[in-house]
Amino acid sequence: MGFFYFYLMKKLWIISGLIWSPFIFAQFNVKAIIPPYLSDSDMYLYGFNGSKEILYSKANVSGNTANFKVDKKYIGMMRAFFQKANSSVNLVSENQDISFKVELDGKNKISNAVFDDQANLLFGNEMDLARKKDLILPALIQIKDYYRASDQFYKSLDNEIKVLSKNDTGLYQSHPFLDYYQKNQKYSVQEKSADFKPEDFINFYSKSGEYLETSLILKPSLINFLNVSKSDVEGNVDKLLEAVNLETPRGQTILSELIDIFNTYSMDQLKSKYLAKAKNLKCTINDRLAATIKSNKNTEIGAKFPNNSFVNPIHTKSKSLYDIKSTKKIVVFWSSTCSHCEVELPKLLEKYDKLKAQNTEIVGLSLDSNLEDFKTKASIFPWISDSEGKGWYSSYGDTYNVVATPTYFILDANNIILSKPNHVGDVLEFLKLN
Repeated sequence: MGFFYFYLMKKLWIISGLIWSPFIFAQFNVKAIIPPYLSDSDMYLYGFNGSKEILYSKANVSGNTANFKVDKKYIGMMRAFFQKANSSVNLVSENQDISFKVELDGKNKISNAVFDDQANLLFGNEMDLARKKDLILPALIQIKDYYRASDQFYKSLDNEIKVLSKNDTGLYQSHPFLDYYQKNQKYSVQEKSADFKPEDFINFYSKSGEYLETSLILKPSLINFLNVSKSDVEGNVDKLLEAVNLETPRGQTILSELIDIFNTYSMDQLKSKYLAKAKNLKCTINDRLAATIKSNKNTEIGAKFPNNSFVNPIHTKSKSLYDIKSTKKIVVFWSSTCSHCEVELPKLLEKYDKLKAQNTEIVGLSLDSNLEDFKTKASIFPWISDSEGKGWYSSYGDTYNVVATPTYFILDANNIILSKPNHVGDVLEFLKLN
């Protein structure tokens, strides 16, 4: 009897576990109603760790519906990317099902997203209200001064000003992430954070709740922190990193963000210092910081440039970057919509015959989202070109630490990085073609 009872209870526990597992292992769906134009498009749903986008789901399309299934808990900002339209929809996840309809403009770009769930409806209304506060409210206050209090128009203006000035925090009682976002977005807005002191930011980062990393507040707020720290950037960064503790995931994510910012703004000395600090950590490294260390290691001068397998190549039968045999290679990351590329790439074209005479090959890796646009533009240039057709969602950013276009690398015959020129003039000078 005792054995049977134990066996029966064990079976019931297993069955109960199976029944309740969707609630234990958080799972939700995002449904997008799409126009026919997008029915053959690849669509991806991303979450965030700081400014780093993390792929959570690829859509399963049936008729006019795209379904994204998320199999793990996520609360925060998300982005649905529709490759064919080269457009995204931002949304808020409360770890519950979301449904919205996508609307396109005359150029087949996303013009609007109409949501059904309360959180995204509230978020959209609040964003509209915030824009009106920034753009309209100051003008209404000024205009009101030209009227008398007894005038009907004065009363109408005064009523609108009160509506726009209202801050109803009760709206967020059942939406903790929106409550967090509404209270802390000020740190990410340059105009609002200009009066903050570095200590205010440090206190915010070290005491902020669990939603900081998924809120999209982190990177812009760090840029604002660096701006208000301009009299002693290094000293204040050191204080920040001590406060957030580099042995914690938050501390490591903040360090990763700072290294990326220093890289983007060519603050090379600071980048080198804090990248070395990251490499010297003895604790377990989180995925975010590990990826930053790896992408920088991949692209140090003297490192072997990681291979790239071609997916949509033009002007070559080679299968990968390493298959191209030449004395030197110029690898340039570009896109058909990049204005700086429009200026710089023709200068490479002018020297192309001389480059070929040196047995130097050019390989252009494009961050275009639209493959037709890529092919049209790439066909103008005689050198090898390729694109994954995923824009800034391509693998190039993570693998090669690309944060802007154009980005250049000069490799030797063994694909060792010889130089990382900033501009086309630096490329030509390195190769003595100026």
